Amino acid sequence: MQSSGWRKATAGLAFAERYAKAGEQEAVPKSRAFVAVKRVGAHIGLKAGDMMLLDTLGAFTQAQDWEEGRRPIVWASNAYLMEQTGFSLSALKRHARRLAESGVIAFKDSPNGKRWGRRDEDGVIIEAYGFDLSPLAARAEEFEQLQAELQAERELCQLLKRQITVSRRMIRARLEAALSGALRGPWVQLHEVFEELLGKLPRRIVASQTLDRLLGWFNDLQERVEAAFLKATRPTESVEKQSLTQGKTTEHTQEMNPREVNTDPHIQITNQPDPVTCNRSETEQAACVAPDPEPAVPIERSGREEEAQMEARPRGVALDVPTIMQACPEFATWARDLGGYLKDWGDVYRVAGRLRPMIGVSEHAWAAAQEGLGKQAAAAAMVLVFDKHAKGEVASPGGYLRGMVEKAGAGELHLERSIYGRLIGQAA
Repeated sequence: MQSSGWRKATAGLAFAERYAKAGEQEAVPKSRAFVAVKRVGAHIGLKAGDMMLLDTLGAFTQAQDWEEGRRPIVWASNAYLMEQTGFSLSALKRHARRLAESGVIAFKDSPNGKRWGRRDEDGVIIEAYGFDLSPLAARAEEFEQLQAELQAERELCQLLKRQITVSRRMIRARLEAALSGALRGPWVQLHEVFEELLGKLPRRIVASQTLDRLLGWFNDLQERVEAAFLKATRPTESVEKQSLTQGKTTEHTQEMNPREVNTDPHIQITNQPDPVTCNRSETEQAACVAPDPEPAVPIERSGREEEAQMEARPRGVALDVPTIMQACPEFATWARDLGGYLKDWGDVYRVAGRLRPMIGVSEHAWAAAQEGLGKQAAAAAMVLVFDKHAKGEVASPGGYLRGMVEKAGAGELHLERSIYGRLIGQAA
């Protein structure tokens, strides 16, 4: 027999005893009860040592102890429990007390304060005093429901975090394009608001309500930025009239015609740290590759005519390597396995070339893409094709890549729109 000691009555111990009586009326398998409590243990305040002691106690119970009308009671001595767990006597008592106060176990004390018990020939407990695990049976369904709620909360938080990331990236891209392009607008003020919101991003786990509130703020700011960007890149009626009265050429007038201004951003990517000049034709600008590192590197404009038209032309939005890797996770996974961390577009280009044969894109199609789009844009296109093929969205990767080259030649290829579309789809 083992002394269990006398203890001060508390509300927690009283609730534990109620759970024990309720558990006696339940038939819950031990495995189900233990799985349920382990999944929510940390949430209800249990420590690792508490769970270790609970596992040790559970090992003493038998299947029939968990049947209706019976109680799984453990009368193992303190010395044995200390040997099995490695706890000191004070630690053992502390963990047992916390399990009881949490309503996971109950204490069933004998009249003389001793811990003991006996079973019949069939192994059924006839009489026992010690640690009563019946509260686990009573609360198994409660713990399962709690676990489902916690899982739903985690999934909601993950969704909100993805949506915040997408909104944050799109705001940053618009602001950097506007500032680097010297567009007229309240960009400094909007950037200050953006930085303030970034400072509010949580650095620890928070409730979904907090993330939902943050998402609302980012969405509101994104709408303001998009509206200002659209206003800055759309030519005004007064500019057209001024151009006509000053006798501008037909060619210049056509450039100022709103029908000729495409407010959908084209992709601009480069692996060079400094600004570069892109002198390709208008139909090729859809595939012109842009700065990788943040902040975005602007495309230099040359000539007085370019400077005069700066406010009338839409600016490209930088598409960086982290963004395209996030939008195309299948390619990112293969790329990391093959080449490790991709630090710039040069790495993306090399890995894309190595992964090309895996999806059946011929060397000729790859060469045609590089010739028609340029190396960096071809790499971005290959990333997109690889990811779509891996997810079953594209059956013929080679044909799809050739189609992208044809669209670029017609000025209809918008890689950035496709990439951000996939990001938005992931957040939906």
